Amino acid sequence: MAHYTIGVIPGDGIGPEVLREGTKVLEAVAADEEFTYEFVEYPYSGEHYLTTKELVPDRVIDEWRGLDAVLLGAIGHPDVEPGLVERSVILGLRFGLDLYVNLRPIKLYAEHLCPLKGKRLEDLDFVVVRENTEGMYSQIGGHLKKGTPDEVALVNGVYTWKGCERAVRYAFEVAQRRAAARGPDHESRVTLVDKANAIRPHDIWTRAYASVAADYPAIAQDHAYVDATCMWMIKNPEWFDVIVTTNLFGDIITDLGAMLQGGMGIAASGNIHPGKTSMFEPIHGSAPKYTGKNVACPLGSILAVAMMLDYLGEPGAAARVEQAVTDLLQSGKVKTADARSGIATDAMGDMVVERVRESKR
Repeated sequence: MAHYTIGVIPGDGIGPEVLREGTKVLEAVAADEEFTYEFVEYPYSGEHYLTTKELVPDRVIDEWRGLDAVLLGAIGHPDVEPGLVERSVILGLRFGLDLYVNLRPIKLYAEHLCPLKGKRLEDLDFVVVRENTEGMYSQIGGHLKKGTPDEVALVNGVYTWKGCERAVRYAFEVAQRRAAARGPDHESRVTLVDKANAIRPHDIWTRAYASVAADYPAIAQDHAYVDATCMWMIKNPEWFDVIVTTNLFGDIITDLGAMLQGGMGIAASGNIHPGKTSMFEPIHGSAPKYTGKNVACPLGSILAVAMMLDYLGEPGAAARVEQAVTDLLQSGKVKTADARSGIATDAMGDMVVERVRESKR
């Protein structure tokens, strides 16, 4: 029987509340599956920093490398410098563990959640592979003469052949797996999204894409500039199967995708280094105004657990969790996947747990 050691970082704001529901669903599905697990909890958050002035030390990043996976709630505290703790925890994980893929499914679970008129479930089901360790988030840059009229701010976008090539290759492998799972009627396609017409160094993405695509002749190739991609995501989201893109562009278009599927409360992501320790999280922020009110939607956290289970090699358990969320949303009991749903955070978690347990009866 497989046994997993999972790091848990509840974080700030609604993070502990939604993560609690995710782990509750994990407990329910593990009760009758062939695996066991244990949690190692870490305190790093804005609140922890205010109390101790401690950020994530190198020894903890080394410890994370020995885990099977990490679950994150949310990071961000209104009384802490913006980005300080986020960089320590989230970038500590991404850069420290070289989690070079940010994987974000954009999937419509129930038609009433989609703000686009007339879109069906099959019209909104694609995956974004966002390069996760380079680009504009490489942390290279700074200020000159800060706070004066002569201030200059510089940030360098860094793109390496290795970084582009491995992200593109992962995207083609995702497309290949989707094709195998969906059968011959599924059109498998990888769309490269960049801005190489205006940002000429993005040509490295174009060339890396062409090099990798030659190894996958059965998968259709496509290309779109990021501004056109945003337009087509609204007009014809059914065109997309797998998108691969830069760190910054991926951050932007996946939030757009989250709104198309029903809101930030339902969106999950994986920060992945294939075959190594990876981190899974809902993509929403800490939402301080909702802290302690038991109104935050936990479905993003629960779907992050499903992504983690699939990554760990428990596809049956992952499918049960995702199907439980799907059944709940399609039941009509959840009108919105956000704090306005009228369903308490813990109550929504209980509803998913009930469906998970029913799926094994």
